[in-house]
Amino acid sequence: MSLTPGHLFLTSLGRLRLIGFLEGISLLVLLGIAMPLKYLAGQPLAVRYVGMAHGVLFVAYVLLVIQVAIERRWSFGKALLALAVSVLPFGTFWAEKRLFH
Repeated sequence: MSLTPGHLFLTSLGRLRLIGFLEGISLLVLLGIAMPLKYLAGQPLAVRYVGMAHGVLFVAYVLLVIQVAIERRWSFGKALLALAVSVLPFGTFWAEKRLFH
């Protein structure tokens, strides 16, 4: 499956791949840009906005993992792994290559 916008919204797996990508980017921005701005530059608004966006994307990711796991009859271990990697930087990018087929 390609990452073209037209294909991503057609299936729950496509939506999971898209949200996984966005969730991964939001985590990296939160950890690499927003938090340093808060703690090193005294600008907490970056964490507020990026954190909110990341939170929404994280919840969407979790719900989509559950939906796809049920639809595709993933093993409990595979579903749990897809959920676990979402809390690691670059984890959802790894999941895209290794789990979301």
